Amino acid sequence: MATKQTSSRKARYYPQDSIPRSDARSSVGMSRRRFVRTLSACAVGTVVSPPSRRCTRLGLQLYTVRRLLERDPGAILAEIAAIGYREVELAGHAGLPPAALRRLLDRSGLTAPAGHFSKEELMAEGTAAFAAAKALGHTWVIVPWIPPAERRDVDGWRRVAGDLNRIGARARDEGLRLAYHNQDVDFISAGGMIPYDLLLEATDPDLVGLELDLYWVARSGQDPVVYLQRTAGRTCLVHVKDTAGPPDHRMVNVGDGTLDWRRLLRVARDAGVPHYFVEHDEPPDPLAFARLSHDYLARLER
Repeated sequence: MATKQTSSRKARYYPQDSIPRSDARSSVGMSRRRFVRTLSACAVGTVVSPPSRRCTRLGLQLYTVRRLLERDPGAILAEIAAIGYREVELAGHAGLPPAALRRLLDRSGLTAPAGHFSKEELMAEGTAAFAAAKALGHTWVIVPWIPPAERRDVDGWRRVAGDLNRIGARARDEGLRLAYHNQDVDFISAGGMIPYDLLLEATDPDLVGLELDLYWVARSGQDPVVYLQRTAGRTCLVHVKDTAGPPDHRMVNVGDGTLDWRRLLRVARDAGVPHYFVEHDEPPDPLAFARLSHDYLARLER
């Protein structure tokens, strides 16, 4: 049975029954040598500097304003920059060729270090998706979700891990980096194993980075802090979105919900995360959400 709240991005399934928690002490970590190597991978395309107390690379996931972008992309991007965002993450191209969208980003003073592409796009023959990513100035190509038919059992998740490794190798050959973005279903026990833990173990950290969506982790019943700490050096991007709490987990402005952002952002910084993207799947007023959430985060870190 699905919950009332679903994203229009894809049809997703969210069982209501209790979700088993994985053991926070289970071993999905990495050696210090590998941690240092993957941490340096997170810094690709960024200026490496001492840890800061502030999220200086605060961005907006443009899925939040997707309908506005389709009407007037130039004006909306300029307004996003005026709010104070300096980075954006793409989820689609607003019906524009990549080169045209890149010109609008440049004109607004925005950079787009990451963009979401379906797994099918990234596995297709040819390099169209990778060429688009490079034209837009991406460092990261992100797989945002896995279709239900591919994740019905443990064997399905193992095949997904193999696909991610292959995409990661292709991305590396194109001078890009791959990251996987989680959903809450990734933390629902399948065959006695938490799928996300399986992906951590079965994918190569040198090929597959992580974009940790803290909302979906919390919605699943897991602790986002635990997963930030367990994936330190491998989580290179974070989605900053808030929940009003169980049972419905309604998305709200960042700071108006139940997540402890002061703690979460401190842990994320300590874990070496360079990119933070504010997001809401269905905000009543997308620009008001973007502004209020940005202002909250700016006040939080003064």
